[in-house]
Amino acid sequence: MSDFIDHRSIVRTIWGSSDLVLLIFAGSAAEFALNRAVDWLFFTGRIPADPIGRLFSTVRYSQEILFAAEDSARRTLDFINAKHHSVEQSREQIIPDWAYRDVLYMLVDYSERAYRLLHKPLSSGEQDELYTVFRRVGEGLHIPDLPGTYAEWRGDRERHIDNDLIYSRHTAALYRQYRRHLGVWRYNLLLQVQALLVPHKVRSLLHLSPNQLFAELVGIYGIVEKCNLQSVVHTLLIPPQYWADMKKFDRAVA
Repeated sequence: MSDFIDHRSIVRTIWGSSDLVLLIFAGSAAEFALNRAVDWLFFTGRIPADPIGRLFSTVRYSQEILFAAEDSARRTLDFINAKHHSVEQSREQIIPDWAYRDVLYMLVDYSERAYRLLHKPLSSGEQDELYTVFRRVGEGLHIPDLPGTYAEWRGDRERHIDNDLIYSRHTAALYRQYRRHLGVWRYNLLLQVQALLVPHKVRSLLHLSPNQLFAELVGIYGIVEKCNLQSVVHTLLIPPQYWADMKKFDRAVA
């Protein structure tokens, strides 16, 4: 049985790095807090109650798709579909298709933004590959009306950002939970990371201001990586009880 995606894929390079995964979810945590469908998080209560734990759970599911054989990846997609359906039945409402697209689009966009921030911009071929992989994930989750190409997706992504984001009481509540679970200084570091990652509209709605000194420190990441000091990055961003789990997200790419 073949792999769900090629083992040499840029997607595996990105999602096999715990540092990049952290950045992807730091950006997504900012944007989804503004999403008009964020009330679904509060229906289950799981993410507001344990945002870091839920982040780790989401990463595990994602890697079970992106680093798996085709049949295993399909089983994980089916499991996620069943979980979503169960929540919809409990609430007696259907999660809107645009909300599913928003989440998928965040994973695509922040994968690219994270790689650019710590390494370099993706080539046009890598951009196409990134979107193609996540389009397959979206199809496995039965998300309709996905654009056919990266270029078409980019335009639709901008439309979703324009239409689907608003600062609400749920935004404020989620950020209170981020602060509570991270502690003051890790929370402030999260805000600085988000300010470097997120699109202009997200930055504006959340009143995030990039810090030039912090941006310059991020620029020396290559030195940190070459010296095998990634654990320093993890220590700064993640509370101690999650350090062991964080290490499991690093996956060597052949």
